[in-house]
Amino acid sequence: QWHLGGGTPTFLQPDELRRLGGMVRKRFNFSEDLEAGVEIDPRRISRDTIVALQESGFNRASMGVQDHHPEVQKAIHRIQPYAMTAQAIDWLRECGFESLNVDLIYGLPHQTVQSFEQTLEDTLKLQPDRFAVFSYAHVPWIKPAQKIFQERANLPSPETKLELLKLTIEKLTAEGYRYIGMDHFAREDDELSIAQKQKTLQRNFQGYSTRGGVDIYSFGMSSISQSEKAYWQNLKELPAYTQSVEEGQLPIHRGYLMSEEDLLRRQTIMRLMCDLELDFDHMSRLLGVPFEAHYQRELASLEDLREDGLIAFSQGGLKVTDLGRLLIRNIAMRFDGYQAQRTEGRFSKTI
Repeated sequence: QWHLGGGTPTFLQPDELRRLGGMVRKRFNFSEDLEAGVEIDPRRISRDTIVALQESGFNRASMGVQDHHPEVQKAIHRIQPYAMTAQAIDWLRECGFESLNVDLIYGLPHQTVQSFEQTLEDTLKLQPDRFAVFSYAHVPWIKPAQKIFQERANLPSPETKLELLKLTIEKLTAEGYRYIGMDHFAREDDELSIAQKQKTLQRNFQGYSTRGGVDIYSFGMSSISQSEKAYWQNLKELPAYTQSVEEGQLPIHRGYLMSEEDLLRRQTIMRLMCDLELDFDHMSRLLGVPFEAHYQRELASLEDLREDGLIAFSQGGLKVTDLGRLLIRNIAMRFDGYQAQRTEGRFSKTI
């Protein structure tokens, strides 16, 4: 797999994309069934951009849309007419791209249930293979660019955001998309849907995947790599990153070596998020430890989630309910050894 992301790689000119593709292919050998995905900003492409990506070997695309409503687009300073998005998708299909994903965001300024329903209906007309529908988190102290949203009063309430998520799930599943969970939807015949049915779905920090146990090597500022037992992140600032590379040094900013306990908990959280259930006997065999004994404290802490209807205990296991799927992050947090145990509500913070 090869992924070109980081916001908007289509900021590069077509000839620059061709050059980049040639450099990567010169240094890596790709298999016949290569999955090569790229993030696309429809506002920054021409047909030649798509041709250049296709010539470089890309066959999958993820497109940022956020919302089609003009008032919302104006509020977030992202003017992207519907015709522009439709044209980009037409170009991608003409160039033989096999899988198209559209990114939407709920919780943006001026969004309402009615306006977002129209955005969903308009996007469905484009017939993407997958949807990623993310929750907007307003954190201008972390992301200074969000300061352009001058009036927080225009943001939907947590209750409205839940309504938007509920609407999204109902609308997309009615149109034949499977709710994979954690913001993602895919057609029933998509490999993600098939993997979830077969309980072979995987997840990493980039999202859902059908391929587990693979190393991820990232290039570029602030990018994160992953091996079996470690994570490491590149330098975040261009001058320091460039200097390190020019001096022949790996531009690594920080790293983390996982403990055996970390590995157990990562596997547990992954299976919970992907399968939406935990079979205790199966997990004991998978982890090589007696699951119920190892997670005695965590399992005991789940009672409030059961009372709230988020999970249901069965003979030798637990399952996430339909309501619980909306709050799967909160459920998974109970198995995170570094997450302080909290029993008070405030679920909306992860919606």
